[in-house]
Amino acid sequence: MLIRTQNQGYDHPIPSDITPASAYQRRRDWLRWMASGAAGAALAAWAGREALAQGAATTPRPGKLAPLPGAKSAVAGAATMEKPTPYEDASTYNNYYEFGTDKSDPARNAHRLKTTPWTVSVEGLVKKPVKFALEDLLKLAPMEERIYRMRCVEGWSMVIPWVGYSLSALIKKVEPLGSAKYVEFVTLADPKTMPFVGSRILDWPYTEGLRLDEASHPLTLLSFGMYGEVLPNQNGAPVRLVVPWKYGFKSAKSLVTLRFTEKEPGTAWNKAAANEYGFYSNVNPDVPHPRWSQATERRIGEDGLFAKKRKTLIFNGYEAQVGQLYAGMDLKKFY
Repeated sequence: MLIRTQNQGYDHPIPSDITPASAYQRRRDWLRWMASGAAGAALAAWAGREALAQGAATTPRPGKLAPLPGAKSAVAGAATMEKPTPYEDASTYNNYYEFGTDKSDPARNAHRLKTTPWTVSVEGLVKKPVKFALEDLLKLAPMEERIYRMRCVEGWSMVIPWVGYSLSALIKKVEPLGSAKYVEFVTLADPKTMPFVGSRILDWPYTEGLRLDEASHPLTLLSFGMYGEVLPNQNGAPVRLVVPWKYGFKSAKSLVTLRFTEKEPGTAWNKAAANEYGFYSNVNPDVPHPRWSQATERRIGEDGLFAKKRKTLIFNGYEAQVGQLYAGMDLKKFY
């Protein structure tokens, strides 16, 4: 993604003895002074937009769950300038088939999920296999806010402020062997708390996978929260994967095992319908799903009568950051 920047819009010529940086600082000071006076309401909004342009984490908490703040991230592409999807939509319009197939089923049924105690096992081709308690994972690296676009393979999208840290922090901790080429992600499959586990929709437990270089990319997020709070159960509590340049189903929820392998792991939707859901599943407007186009998308929260669909971007708009991972690959063959 190429982050949009705003023209600084100086109204007067800049004297030769003032650098652009100092001029910009003077302008920000002037905005703050004016925002405290009679023109406060209008100029405060203006100053707020400029703060957002500088990458400040400004997402308000919904006040629903325990707080989990995240600092501003220095990772390139980590904070889109697009308006976040309302929390109410992001937490009630979900795909989480362990709790039902309708979009409202997860929010209705996921209260059964028990997220404490929770452990995540790391195994396979690593020097340091380990079983992390959730408390230890939370302390493994500093929490950051990442405002990512999320594109579902079904043709809809959201913008979600996640809280977590790059998965690479965990990967470095366990020291993969030279033979490790992939990471398999295994999710919880508990028929006592997940009423649809055991259904014929998918092969349970739900599994996903990434190449090791994809998993190690700084944008690949191990997420523990969203909107400044811990994850709601229906959004994958207590810990999930977020891979913003891939279709949403690649971001496995409620993780219990990470397994480092030499061979490409089988993944849930690829096993269910390989002709529809490839292993890579990178967002690509030029590769249609067999039953619908991927050229455009419907942004949830913009469902008005005259709302236009958005054009879908290659790699969901993160081409500048991740395109090199696929240099020389046929993206229609490796879909």
